[in-house]
Amino acid sequence: MKKIVLTGGGTAGHVTPNLAILPYLKKHFNEIYYIGSTNGIEEKLVKDKKVTFYGINPTKLIRGFNLKNLLIFYKLLKSVNDAKKILSDIKPNVVFSKGGFVGLPVTIAAKKLKIPVVIHESDLTLGLANKISTNYADKLLTTFLETAKGRKNAEFVGAIVRDELFTVTKLEGLRYYGFSGKKPIILVTGGSQGARAINNAIISILPNLLKDYNVLHLVGKNNLTNVEFEGYKQVEFTDMKYAYACCDYAVSRAGSNTAFELITLNIPTLFIPLPKGNSRGDQVDNAKFFTKKGLCYTLFEQDITPKNLQNAILNLVLNEKEIKQNIINLKYPVANSKIIKILNKY
Repeated sequence: MKKIVLTGGGTAGHVTPNLAILPYLKKHFNEIYYIGSTNGIEEKLVKDKKVTFYGINPTKLIRGFNLKNLLIFYKLLKSVNDAKKILSDIKPNVVFSKGGFVGLPVTIAAKKLKIPVVIHESDLTLGLANKISTNYADKLLTTFLETAKGRKNAEFVGAIVRDELFTVTKLEGLRYYGFSGKKPIILVTGGSQGARAINNAIISILPNLLKDYNVLHLVGKNNLTNVEFEGYKQVEFTDMKYAYACCDYAVSRAGSNTAFELITLNIPTLFIPLPKGNSRGDQVDNAKFFTKKGLCYTLFEQDITPKNLQNAILNLVLNEKEIKQNIINLKYPVANSKIIKILNKY
């Protein structure tokens, strides 16, 4: 009886890659479990996937000096003990962690129980939880080759990309949103929470954009407005396989999962990364890496003005062929099958 425990949470970015490899895991493991944070986004995302969910109360790690960090040891110890009880009952063959603050106590607990742990890091630089977790893991898998260099037990495998994204045709995508297809379509997305700076900037240049393009705008939760134009569709959330299928260009944050989906699907993208200070700077690092490889264009949030945004989109369109060719030439690997082979070794 082959069993695996998945973990990772705090944001959807730590959960969706686990869900992307579920169809593969179901072919090789008899039982699949998920350990996430109690009342977190993880339970909601996995509940429809026929995966047994267990919740723990992990503590969020705070970078730098903070008095709250004095309590972290005690909170972490409790969450590790809670994870140990769950793992002791399940007795999995292996734990696969996508990081986030919920992944750390599960990784430590698995180490104490001598259960093999495999970690996958999506970003160019390790998140704090994964950086600590590498001390307890048997294997670190990376999306970027550069991340694996010089690290013990690290292996570059590429990005986890959902197979379902390749199942929708352009025509199906257009029909899903009611676009005619007579104009190229720009997808604008700031992630599941939206991005106010991107939303406001795009809306400010809509009259000019819509002369030549249609715009599909994913504004994020509770960010819908009463802005209405012909050729402009605004939604809080959507099924991304239809959004990607219908669009010709994209304006997006630079979280690793979304970025690699756009690149794998060969969609020319203008990345506007979440600034350092609002995050640990991982999106800025990702965007700089992709830009250096010629896979995208980047506009930093502090440089957003209506004129700069419009010019950046124009440059993206003018250099569409070069970007697409660079993506084809790079042949960045999709990691799904390779990860399953590695997990099967345990």
